[in-house]
Amino acid sequence: MTVIVKKPKAAIKHLIENGPIERYKVGDASLSIRLKKEKNLYGHDEIFVDQIGDGRIIKLFDKTPFPMKSTDVICPHFLELKWANGCYYDCAWCYLNGTFRFFERGKNPHLKDEDSIISHIQAFFKQWNKPTILNSGELADSLVFEGHPFSLSKDIIPLFKSQNRHKLLILTKSTNVEGVLDSNSQNTVIASFSLNAYPVATRWEKKTPHPRDRIEAAKRLFDAGYEVRIRVDPMVPVEEWKEVYIELIDDVFSSFYPERITLGSLRGLRSTINNCEDTSWEEYLINGSNSNWGKKVEDGIRFDMYKTLLSHLMTVYDYNNVGLCKETVSMWENLKIDYKKIKCNCIL
Repeated sequence: MTVIVKKPKAAIKHLIENGPIERYKVGDASLSIRLKKEKNLYGHDEIFVDQIGDGRIIKLFDKTPFPMKSTDVICPHFLELKWANGCYYDCAWCYLNGTFRFFERGKNPHLKDEDSIISHIQAFFKQWNKPTILNSGELADSLVFEGHPFSLSKDIIPLFKSQNRHKLLILTKSTNVEGVLDSNSQNTVIASFSLNAYPVATRWEKKTPHPRDRIEAAKRLFDAGYEVRIRVDPMVPVEEWKEVYIELIDDVFSSFYPERITLGSLRGLRSTINNCEDTSWEEYLINGSNSNWGKKVEDGIRFDMYKTLLSHLMTVYDYNNVGLCKETVSMWENLKIDYKKIKCNCIL
């Protein structure tokens, strides 16, 4: 059913009363916004933006349903800005290998139609008033096209700077932050850097800048006044994992104070494992438990890894603004963290 209205508030009212999924159209019907009513992590009905137009540029990430059992994965829904696909880096466990397995180009970088990117973003700004963060790094490294004729810093950030309601999330392993710095977009851009322990990155995160260099790039943005988050993900229980992950945390805090930290452990969907060339990391999942996000490291080891870093962060730095990525209900509960108060990477 399609409902034509003039104002978003009217669409939301109709959706609440009649749901579950409706549309309202403003201007170009091909760029209409679709709203969706679903349960949030509190179990309350909430109105989400499902997509703009056909969803090829802006789409809700809702692959994790409302948790019903202990093995269900917690992941609050967030909006993807799918402006590009792929990555130049060659991380052994990259889920994009599975996601793009049907494309001849695989996960090689691909920029979508530039006019579509701009028009879909502008349509979103016009039709949705609730402050929202758009994640530009779910299907591509956000800085993958820096230095190209069309890039995030040169063409997308200025669109976000033209308004003062919504924010752009950059997720990257890159150190090429010159364009972001030059954009002076501190009020509209949140930068998030994916990091890993040094021996883990050296072995499996091939072609990426060394984590120390990523920390330095993050510090440059932090010093310039940007909100900077970090993801330590995927944690791998290599030999002496306690020492190497604590070293990573200490190096971060000796450089800057992250606004938010998200921890995640190694996991693998079957589609990812089947389409990766280097599967040596799968040995850590052999005794793992299955969830609705694939195979995982054994529960007790995951608990120890999280608990070690959580304790270190609190004891040494009095820091507790930490969330878990794609982790089960039971793990949150065992760590005595309330997932209903989650503040993870991809949300405001």
